[in-house]
Amino acid sequence: MTTSESAQPAAPSTRLPRTLTRDLGQHDGQPVRLQGFVHARRDLGGVQFVVLRDKSGVAQCVGSGLHLPLPESSVEITGTVKAHKKAPGGFEVQVGSMKVLSAATQASPLEIPKMEWNVNPETMLDYRYVSVRGLRERAALKVQGEIVYAFHTYLRGQGFTEISTPKIVSAGAEGGANLFKLDYFGEQAYLAQSPQLYKQIMVGVFERVYEVAPVYRAEEHATSRHLNEYLSLDVEMGFIDDEEDVMNLENGFMTFAMERLRESCAAEFELLGATIPEVPRHIPRITLLEARKLVTEKFGHQVGGKDLDPEAERLLCQHFSETENSDFVFVTKYPRAARPFYTHADHTEDGSLNPDLTRGFDLLFRGIEITSGGQRIHEYQMLMNSIDAYKMNREAMSGYSEVFKYGMPPHGGFAIGAERLTARLLGIANVRYARAFPRDRNRLTP
Repeated sequence: MTTSESAQPAAPSTRLPRTLTRDLGQHDGQPVRLQGFVHARRDLGGVQFVVLRDKSGVAQCVGSGLHLPLPESSVEITGTVKAHKKAPGGFEVQVGSMKVLSAATQASPLEIPKMEWNVNPETMLDYRYVSVRGLRERAALKVQGEIVYAFHTYLRGQGFTEISTPKIVSAGAEGGANLFKLDYFGEQAYLAQSPQLYKQIMVGVFERVYEVAPVYRAEEHATSRHLNEYLSLDVEMGFIDDEEDVMNLENGFMTFAMERLRESCAAEFELLGATIPEVPRHIPRITLLEARKLVTEKFGHQVGGKDLDPEAERLLCQHFSETENSDFVFVTKYPRAARPFYTHADHTEDGSLNPDLTRGFDLLFRGIEITSGGQRIHEYQMLMNSIDAYKMNREAMSGYSEVFKYGMPPHGGFAIGAERLTARLLGIANVRYARAFPRDRNRLTP
C-alpha cells in the first residue's frame, strides 16, 4: 500500500446507529436498529410479536417468519417505525430482520413480565440475577441511583469533600455486639458498622465531608425495614452552632433530591404508582418527649422503651401529614440512653449541660425513620467522660479520641440508608427489593 493509499479516508459505514426504545417516536416511518433482550414473545402462526427491552424501556416489534428465541435472549432487530396507539410508547417496529446475539440456553426461572413483589418474594430473591432485570425492579434501582447522584451534587455545591473510610476496623463506631467479626492476620477485626468516627476525624481536615459506601450490621433481625449490608449516605460538617444547622442541611438536600427525581424519574414513579413528596421549606420538629405524649394522647398508643416504636413512628407521621401536610418530621432531643457515646449533650435554659438529653435527632418519612443524626462531642474531656459512662475501653478508642486533643470544631452530621429511603418513596413494602443483591441474616447469594 502506498502512502497516498493509506491516507485515504475509510468509506462511511452504512450500518444504522443503534436506537433506544424510548426514542422511537423520533423516527416515525424510518428504519431503525434496536438491541436488547426478549422481554416477551408471542407466535400467532403467521405473525410473531417480540417485546424488546433495553436500558430505556420496551418496544413492540412485529414480523413474520421469525424464529423466536427464549425470553431474555439478547437480540438485534432492524425494521421500520410505525405509529400504533396500543403499542408501548405509541410506536412499534415492523421487523425486517432479527439477529440473535446471545441465546438463552434455558427458560428463565421467573416469568419476568409477570413478576409481582408480593408473590413468592423469596423465590424472586433466590433468582435475583434474573429478577433484577424486571421493569419494576430496575425502576427502583434507578431511583436510588438518582438519589445518590443528588447527594453528591448537592453536597459538592455546599462545599463538601468526598472521602473514603476503612471498612475493616478495630472497634465499632457505636459499640454493642452488632459487629461482624473477622480474622485480620491473627488479630480480631470487624466490618465497619458506620464511618462515623473517621468522618469526624476528617472534619479536622476539610471541615465538610461526605461518603457514600456500604456499612454492616450484625443484627439478627428479620424485618421488612432492615438489611445487614446497606448503602449509607453519610455527612459531617464542622463549625456549626448546634444540631439545627445539620437539620437545615438535610432539609435542603431532601428538597434538592426530590426535584432531581421529578426531572429524571417521572416514568419510574408512574410505573410504580408512587408520588414524589413536596418537602417543606422548614420540616416540622418535635422533641421525643412531646412525640411520645402526642401519640399516646391522640391515638391511645402507649410507647414502650426509650425510643419510638414502629407504630409510634407511623402515627406521628400520620399526625404531621394531617395537620401540616408534611410527609417529613424531625424528632429531636433524644435521651442519652438512646444515642451513641459521641452525641453532644443538650443545654438547659441557663446554658449548663443537661446530662439526660442530647442534641441527637431522627428524620421520619411516611411512617419510618430514614435518618439518624445530631451534634457530636468536640471537647476532649467531655468525650473521655462519655466513653467512661458508656463503659467503653479508652485504649481501644484512642485511634479516634486522640484527634480531640487538637482543636476539633463544633460539628455534627447525619446518615441516610439509601435503600430505606428508596423503598419508602416508592411504596416498596420490603427494603430488600430496594437493593440489587440484598444481604440479610439468611442470604449470602446471589
